[in-house]
Amino acid sequence: QEEAFVPKKKMKNPTVDTSFLPDRERELKEIEERKRLTEEWHEQQEAIKKEVIEITFSYWDGSGHRRSIKCTKGSTVGQFLELARRALHEEFRELKGVASDNLLYIKEDLILPHDMTFHFLIQTKARGKSGPLFHFDVHDDVRLVNDARVEKDESHAGKIVQRVWYERNKHIFPASRWEVYDSE
Repeated sequence: QEEAFVPKKKMKNPTVDTSFLPDRERELKEIEERKRLTEEWHEQQEAIKKEVIEITFSYWDGSGHRRSIKCTKGSTVGQFLELARRALHEEFRELKGVASDNLLYIKEDLILPHDMTFHFLIQTKARGKSGPLFHFDVHDDVRLVNDARVEKDESHAGKIVQRVWYERNKHIFPASRWEVYDSE
């Protein structure tokens, strides 16, 4: 009576970490968590876009006329230009018949496209030739104020000009320095 060799059944070790193995329940939980976090992020972005900011600008017709306007961070440059045109057309009669499409907004020597939002510029920390395009929490370091080697964190007032004025004067300073903003 020879007993047939019966191999022992291999047992699984319950102490081994199996978190790297696929698991339907864990994957479903992760998907739900991602959806929840995505919705939360979108809600936060919408709340940020609704925040009101004050933008200081200068209507430029050869000399500066400084003003400021409040708009939301989600506003586009085109919407801002329309608000500015409405605020300025009483004082500057030449703006009465001008559409906001025929105005340009120049910030830090860059001409900003009309479809770009302020939220995008702030979120991406967009930079101009001489510093940040939009920096609302500016704090000067007293030790560094007069040092030309140190880049400033302050941003200057943007200029609003008529497209016609720009075309006539783009060979003359300061318009000769202005370039179209490229987000890349």
